[in-house]
Amino acid sequence: MSAEQEWQRAKETFVAGEDRPTAGPLAGEFARLTSRLLTALSVEDVLERVLEATTLMVPSADLASFTLVDADGRFHTPAETDAVAIELDLLQYRFREGPCVEAAVPAGPAVAIAPDLADEPRWPQWAPAAVGLGVGAVLSTALIPGAPTGRSVGALNVYSRSAGGLDDADRDVLLLLATHASLAIATTDAVTRSELQAAHLRTAIESRDVIGQAKGIIMARRGVSAEEAFDVLRRTSQDLNVKLAELARTLAERHAEIDLPG
Repeated sequence: MSAEQEWQRAKETFVAGEDRPTAGPLAGEFARLTSRLLTALSVEDVLERVLEATTLMVPSADLASFTLVDADGRFHTPAETDAVAIELDLLQYRFREGPCVEAAVPAGPAVAIAPDLADEPRWPQWAPAAVGLGVGAVLSTALIPGAPTGRSVGALNVYSRSAGGLDDADRDVLLLLATHASLAIATTDAVTRSELQAAHLRTAIESRDVIGQAKGIIMARRGVSAEEAFDVLRRTSQDLNVKLAELARTLAERHAEIDLPG
């Protein structure tokens, strides 16, 4: 089923469920998102606003990101809710397997979903790595045709820490969110893709630098490996509900005052 057909199905399901208790609040959230997207000044602004709406409208979306495909076929993540989401995306780009890699390409499925990554044979390299990063379920939806290229140019991805945390209702909501993002991207030209990628690259480099500093502090204090230090950061960011990069920055700037839980 194409992205357009999936979107139409999601729309019909959403409309048919108007009498359900959740339909009213969801309709209100979509109305607010539409209003906010109309005032977006750049593609970066569009993506950030859609991600914010995604975490509100899909309760099990612990992490979210966008995947875009460059003209030369390379994948990149221009917007995300947390540094762990970048790690999850980058692993897919490296392995050339996973839901966002499948959904982002024009010939891919409109939706790629895995309710339980611990029992997922489609992605033999990525699925175990995602579980190791604390993710139990994933859902990616293609950005529908409508961008200047006239074809799918990427995907909207959500990650849940709980196996079984994402279902068909979440898929329908995500398809509608991806549609909003697609149309907004198609009509927003204040920032070009290359400028967006450059801006995000600078942010990503800054995040990686500060995460590296925090890892070094933990390694020196506890005598652990880089992988173990990153795991300490990841688990603490989850426990405190703080973005990993923000936690790392706090530790790097105030390392003489604070330490992370064991």
